[in-house]
Amino acid sequence: MSKAKVLLAEDDLSLGFVIKDNLQDSGYEVTHCPDGEIAWQQFQKKEFDICLIDINMPVRDGFSLAKKIRHQSDVIPVLFITAKSLQEDKLKGFQTGADDYITKPFSIPELLMRMEVFLRRTRKLQADTTEEYQIGKLKFVFNELKIYYDREVITLTQRESDLLRFFASHINKILKREEVLRHVWGKDDYFLGRSMDVFITKLRKHFKADPNINLETIHGVGFRLMVNK
Repeated sequence: MSKAKVLLAEDDLSLGFVIKDNLQDSGYEVTHCPDGEIAWQQFQKKEFDICLIDINMPVRDGFSLAKKIRHQSDVIPVLFITAKSLQEDKLKGFQTGADDYITKPFSIPELLMRMEVFLRRTRKLQADTTEEYQIGKLKFVFNELKIYYDREVITLTQRESDLLRFFASHINKILKREEVLRHVWGKDDYFLGRSMDVFITKLRKHFKADPNINLETIHGVGFRLMVNK
């Protein structure tokens, strides 16, 4: 298997060197960029398997970089490496398209574990046979990250697809909030829960094409994807 290619955007050169050196020792191919604009230029020139992005960077900050990456690719995993631990910063990170965050200071083994979770999903997505779900009048193709309705095609992010697949596998069933978080995000966490709410709002917008579909919030419990026949 070829080495996974990592785009590392980190303006702290000492930390960037430490991360790059450890990732290379673990078998990754790393392109380290000292600011967000250089990282964006590199992203357009090369193909990467995962992006590690610091929030506070000169020229172009991490939020802006992640947003531009998401406009070009809905699939590539984006992880924020940040010293910020404020709720609004984490939520803004998820809203710009990040898949996860890791707060400084952190251990290299923790970073490697977080990265591998997303890389495994990407490899599985590429290797799996087509996985389709019929949700009312909508056809959801998980492997393509797409929803089809008549001639309309809606492209999803990987996280939206992971979430929708879990709901589509349990149509008309009540799912506990913590159950959804553990299955899709891997853990039950307050900030991840707020992120999930953002993605659920996005899914509801996609469902407007078919009035027979309703993603309900069961207050104090969780959610239910209702499809009326």
